[in-house]
Amino acid sequence: MELKYVGAKPNVSARGVSFDQTKPDKYTFLNAAVELLEALSHEPASDRKIYVDPSKGKDYSSRELTDLLKKHCENLDDIFATREEKTNELIKKYTKSVEENPNLSADERKAWLGNIAIMRDYYLHYVTNESAYLCTLHALADKITEGHVDEIVFPVGRNYGLVLSHLIQVLTDHKPPYDAALTFEEDNGKPMGRLNMHGKKA
Repeated sequence: MELKYVGAKPNVSARGVSFDQTKPDKYTFLNAAVELLEALSHEPASDRKIYVDPSKGKDYSSRELTDLLKKHCENLDDIFATREEKTNELIKKYTKSVEENPNLSADERKAWLGNIAIMRDYYLHYVTNESAYLCTLHALADKITEGHVDEIVFPVGRNYGLVLSHLIQVLTDHKPPYDAALTFEEDNGKPMGRLNMHGKKA
């Protein structure tokens, strides 16, 4: 099974299917996350900083992303193995909600349940991408700990900032936990971001 883009989170109803653009497919962030993992695979500079080189940015194919994530995420095979179960649980949750909704007519309920069934493959990939992305964030947190990295300096763009903003909560819950913060500035006229890990929690 390869990871692949499927689009924003679907909103299913008796009238059809729409997509919530405020909840993008996590596949959108996997490329940047893998680039950051590759950067963190190198020894940090003497000041314990990782500098993300924008010239090394690459748009990976679905197959390349899958292979690189297998390299960095030890439980990626488990994610693929349990995706059917997680998808079935999600569909069961949606189905139960529709079946217990007293405000639906029989026709509306039938249409809604039919639309949920139609979206099964979509849910499957959406759940897989979400789980793979979470695995990637935990791998990033582990590399920060293992490399004793105090700061990641990165160019603005390519979703680096968004990935690192998602990483902050993972670092908060990590062992050891970190108080991390994102800042942005200009360096020789170029917008740059910094994820600072100073202030490890006790």
